Amino acid sequence: MGPRLMDAEERQEVYETFRDRVNMAPRELEEWLETEESKSVGISADGEGGESKGHRSGRMIVEIKRTRKDDLSDAQYDHMKTVNGYIARHTAQRPGGDVENSNWRYSLMNWGHDPLKD
Repeated sequence: MGPRLMDAEERQEVYETFRDRVNMAPRELEEWLETEESKSVGISADGEGGESKGHRSGRMIVEIKRTRKDDLSDAQYDHMKTVNGYIARHTAQRPGGDVENSNWRYSLMNWGHDPLKD
């Protein structure tokens, strides 16, 4: 199943929400994705212990953030919508206490959102 086509209004909404929620710069996200902490969290995308969904998503986010808005593909808009939903759901599940070194924060950072920047 391919990406669902969005009208211009929905694209704009998805774009603005993505821009608000993804608060890590491409370079910052790339450097984060190289860390052991980044690779230690999440469910593997292939179920075989390979790269996690969040880690793969992070690489796609870097590419999206480096793409001019006019050049974004339907698939990229689809992924932006997925990212927006993930960040919204995951931030709502904030654990108590200090989250700086938590798997909760690390997972969000794989999706381009550092909750300590809020």
